[in-house]
Amino acid sequence: MAVYNKLVRDKIPEIIENTGKQFRTKILNEAEYIKELRNKLSEEITEYLEADTDEHALEELSDVLEIIHSLASVHGSNFEKIEDILNEKYIKRGGFQEKIFLIDVEE
Repeated sequence: MAVYNKLVRDKIPEIIENTGKQFRTKILNEAEYIKELRNKLSEEITEYLEADTDEHALEELSDVLEIIHSLASVHGSNFEKIEDILNEKYIKRGGFQEKIFLIDVEE
């Protein structure tokens, strides 16, 4: 029996059930859920960093975005609020499109 012990997408139990395999799940409390979302974010970022094609990278980034949506919700907000914060930061500090790499600053 394969042991996963990780947060999975909502339809995964149904998908497994349709294969005829036996499995066990549990519903997490809020603290466990936040912890596992953070673990999942780390997992998905690692998978993005290991992606070897643009297609694979975009798939992993979509998983990261799904986790961010869920995390925004558990923090009492939504993705639109995150986008608002992103836009405010962009106006004040810019983005990363110009590929600027800061080497040092004189103290």
